[in-house]
Amino acid sequence: MKLHLLGINGPFPESRGATSGYLLESGESLLQFDLGSGVLANLTALTAPESVSALLVSHWHFDHTADIPVLMYRLQALNRVMKVLGPADPDAAFYRLVSSVPCFDFTEVSPGQTLSVGASRIRVCAARHPVPAVGYTVSDGTVTFGYTGDTNTLPSLTEDYRGCDLLLADGLFDRSAWTEGKPHLSAELAARLAADTGAGALIITHLNPFIPRSLLLQEARAVYPDVQLAEAGAAIEL
Repeated sequence: MKLHLLGINGPFPESRGATSGYLLESGESLLQFDLGSGVLANLTALTAPESVSALLVSHWHFDHTADIPVLMYRLQALNRVMKVLGPADPDAAFYRLVSSVPCFDFTEVSPGQTLSVGASRIRVCAARHPVPAVGYTVSDGTVTFGYTGDTNTLPSLTEDYRGCDLLLADGLFDRSAWTEGKPHLSAELAARLAADTGAGALIITHLNPFIPRSLLLQEARAVYPDVQLAEAGAAIEL
C-alpha cells in the first residue's frame, strides 16, 4: 500500500493548502478518502480522478467534501460513474447531491459493515462527531491502514483500529484546547489511541493552521514516539 496526503488541514486550509483528502493505493485499487477543498487538483496531479476505484466519505462537512460538486462536473463531461461510500445524513446538502446524481454510484455505510473494493477489504468504523460520521480500515491481506475521519473519544476506537500498520488519525487540538465536548481528538489523545491499538505508526492530520505544529508534535510524542504530523504532498509506503 501507498498513502498520498493530498489535503491535511481542517476546518480551513493554510496558504496554498487543502483540507481533508487522502489517496490510498491498495493493490490494483485506488481508494480516495474524503475530497475537501483543494483536493481534486492535487488528486489530478497524481492520476485521472475518474480512475479512482471508490471515494470513501467519512462525513459530509464541507472541509471533507467541498470538491465533490466539482468532481461531478468532470465525471459528467466524461460520462463516467464513480463508486462512493458514506454515512447516511439526509440533512447534508452534499449527501443529497451524491445520492441523487447519476454520475455517483452511492452506497450508504454504517459502523460494523465490511465491503470489498477489488482485493481490498474495507471495514466501516464508528466515530463521534456532531453529524453522522464514520472511519475506515483497509486491509489487502498483508497490511492494514486505518483512517479515523473526524472523531472525539469513543470506547470502540481501540478495537476498531487495533493492529493497524499505519493509523491516520484526527488530532486537531492541543491539550489545553481539547474538551470532552469538542468534535475532534487532541494530538495527545490520537497518540494514546495509537499506543492502545498497537499501531505500527501514526500520522496526525486535520491540522488547524492556527494551532502550532510543534506543540501538537511535542504532546503526541510524549505518549507515542513513532508519530509524525501530516505533511501535504507526502507519500508513505506501508
